Amino acid sequence: MQRVIISGGGTGGHIYPAIAIANALQEQNPTIEILFVGAEGKMEMEKVPKAGYQIIGLPIVGINRSNPLKNLLFPFKLASSFNKAMQIIKDFNPDIAIGVGGYASGPLLLAASLKNIPIFIQEQNSFAGITNKFLAKKAKKIFVAYPNMERFFPKEKINWLGNPVRKDLIQLDGKKEKAVDLFKLSANKPCLLVIGGSQGARSINKAIAENISKIASSNIQLIWQTGVGFEKEAKEIVNKHPNLEAYVSAFIYEMDLAYAAADLVCSRAGALSVSEICLAGKPSILVPFPAAAEDHQTENARSLEKEGAAILVKDSEASLKMVDEALKIMQQPENLQKIGFAAKKLGKPMASTEIAQQILQSIN
Repeated sequence: MQRVIISGGGTGGHIYPAIAIANALQEQNPTIEILFVGAEGKMEMEKVPKAGYQIIGLPIVGINRSNPLKNLLFPFKLASSFNKAMQIIKDFNPDIAIGVGGYASGPLLLAASLKNIPIFIQEQNSFAGITNKFLAKKAKKIFVAYPNMERFFPKEKINWLGNPVRKDLIQLDGKKEKAVDLFKLSANKPCLLVIGGSQGARSINKAIAENISKIASSNIQLIWQTGVGFEKEAKEIVNKHPNLEAYVSAFIYEMDLAYAAADLVCSRAGALSVSEICLAGKPSILVPFPAAAEDHQTENARSLEKEGAAILVKDSEASLKMVDEALKIMQQPENLQKIGFAAKKLGKPMASTEIAQQILQSIN
């Protein structure tokens, strides 16, 4: 029986691609045994079991850049995590180990490499994370989501296959009617989809709230995913404009239908969001989160902007520019289509399947 360890997490941008890879491995080899290794107290400890996989947590923590005193325990947590990772490798005896970035992947992949177990890396962003850069020389292959990653990794190890994302986004044709019904929209009006993420992107929500009158006086409709904490206020704001057709919710579980309804997307530029937007072939205005590690969201957005596949608006300028840019471009159907086509070209619908194929071939 083949055995695989997948390690990493911390954010949805690491966890969901990892689960997509695991699902693809199981589809191609139903008898494969998969174990996840994450960080104690992080969201992977909840999300991975919900997806049907076993996970073991390491006591690893990240470096605290804002409060250096909190880093005093870091060396001890790292050593403890490495020792536990060595024990996991010994007990599970994997054929290979895959790292997707995040705190836990460092100790686990290092332990695997010391035991001569082949390691693979999947990098979701256009600016490689510290852990993945550190482990690159030890990796057999590195799967990336963006071109031009030679500045971070050895060229001969790079495989540009894209980010593994949910399969329901691959085919949106024929879903528009269902989307219109679900979100109670008009079939013939342009639709702006605003994605605030699970916690809510403050600057994006603020930009919509402060410019809601402009949106209401335009001939467009709105799907606004606010994240936790802003839904009530957003609904109150929208209700002051009865002529505005809008759907407001903290979460949207049917994201494939949200994309099917959308003519333009306003979003952060996390790896997962960007990959989904490209796969859906949607034009977008990206507002990178400025405090993301190594400012990787700005790098992601720039990569798309360079290809004519998105418009970048700085977080500090969101209230002034985001809605104006959105309303302007929504009056330009040809330009919208052009940006959407460019995004679609960057989408990699077979990413998880191709990554799984390469991993299984290496085991065999």
